[in-house]
Amino acid sequence: MIPNNTQPKPCYFCQTKTSTVDYKNIQLLRRFMSPHAKILGRERTGTCASHQHRVAKALKRARHMALLPFVST
Repeated sequence: MIPNNTQPKPCYFCQTKTSTVDYKNIQLLRRFMSPHAKILGRERTGTCASHQHRVAKALKRARHMALLPFVST
């Protein structure tokens, strides 16, 4: 078994110094969704905990406003 010594991905929002995650920015939010319209986890996206909470809340708001799908077939 090969040990995993790779560093985690840096947080996109911390790198770009973005203070808000807007539910209307669909192109940005799609980066944090799987092809089946599921929210990707922190280990896959590299976001920090506080930004992951904001991304999840923005995705749920965008779904509720019918900007993003709940499921994809």
